Amino acid sequence: MTENATTLLPDEKPDNQTELAGLYSRAFRQFGARALWNMKQLDDPTQADILATARQLRREGDLSARRLAERMEKAVHADL
Repeated sequence: MTENATTLLPDEKPDNQTELAGLYSRAFRQFGARALWNMKQLDDPTQADILATARQLRREGDLSARRLAERMEKAVHADL
């Protein structure tokens, strides 16, 4: 049986999911103490969790946090 190039192994995620996970982790790494102080970082966040994190970055963060929030929102909406 030949394997299709688009077939993913069980532990692989599509590119956009990998990007979302990276942006989510980056948000907590860079802005956790300042802007996400009342949120818990999840191991496997849903799109709703990522959007909630982006909202919090916009509300509590500085300009760089807002830019990251925009990237997170754009990535979530591209995945829909």
